Amino acid sequence: MQRSVLLFILIIALNACSGPPKRGTGLTGTVKVDGSSTVYPLSEAVSEEFRYVESEIRVTVGESGTGGGFKKFSRGEIDINDASRPITKEEAASCRRAGVEFIELPVAFDGLVIAVNKANSFVNYLTVAELKKAWEPEAQGKLKTWKQIRPDFPDKPVNLYGAGTASGTYDYFTEAIVGKAKSSRGDYNASEDDNVLVKGVSSDRDALGYFGFAYYQNNKDKLKVVPVDDGNEANGAGPVLPGMETVINGTYQPLARPEFIYVNLKSADKPQVKAFVRFYIRNAAVLSKEIGGIPLPAEVYRLVLERFEKKIPGTVFGDGRKAVGVNMTELLKAEK
Repeated sequence: MQRSVLLFILIIALNACSGPPKRGTGLTGTVKVDGSSTVYPLSEAVSEEFRYVESEIRVTVGESGTGGGFKKFSRGEIDINDASRPITKEEAASCRRAGVEFIELPVAFDGLVIAVNKANSFVNYLTVAELKKAWEPEAQGKLKTWKQIRPDFPDKPVNLYGAGTASGTYDYFTEAIVGKAKSSRGDYNASEDDNVLVKGVSSDRDALGYFGFAYYQNNKDKLKVVPVDDGNEANGAGPVLPGMETVINGTYQPLARPEFIYVNLKSADKPQVKAFVRFYIRNAAVLSKEIGGIPLPAEVYRLVLERFEKKIPGTVFGDGRKAVGVNMTELLKAEK
């Protein structure tokens, strides 16, 4: 990924404002990151820029999916797990059994994009109810054409593309659209790699798919984005396109969501991990924009850095709290 000289200068300036320069401190060691393919572009961008500041620290970033990453995280195999949804009760229990405590840190926003092939001329928007009709378990083997989604659509095949079951995107999408996490038809083209989904939708004239916002931003010329109508009259918005403004102001519902990194509490005591996480939080806003993502408000990053420095363990999504439509500023302030 290419970086402009201006971006590098801006990052150095931001870190200078956040404390004494970190370049050339002589820190060594490794930082192991894995997890969500949606958060991967941001973590990879952060790791690349971090090398300019701490060249002797080796950061590895994998993308085995949110669920796959949490399995490694609970076994103590990695220091940080990228997650496109909050940790589940089952995953938290696995961590507890293994003696792994964690710090939950939101790092960016995402707006799940609904997309069709560029050649599709009849889909101008879809409602949440129509998306549910296409993706709910009851549709398996039965809903096979566009006309079954909406009578005005042509009677031609619809080919679905979506996140694999190990993906946090799968969990979030099914909860937001179908109403229950992991509740989905199984007869669709599935992958934990968003690039695979982009390629599928862009090469299939009958495709309907979903994936992370950054992957759409980097493939705009190959895809047609579909506005989503959540049917909520209180919003008064009708069909809404995903974008920085609509995700941040909450009008792109219910597919706007926070993205996270989870830091092993013991790893947070390692100087190289501590330096990397501080750098991540201080530069996530700039780098999320640079890779086509959506930054959190400045106030949230301030609260996130405070959460990390105080090593506040656990999740703010306890007691069955859902991530759909969440306000991270209110959640983090309530915990103080």
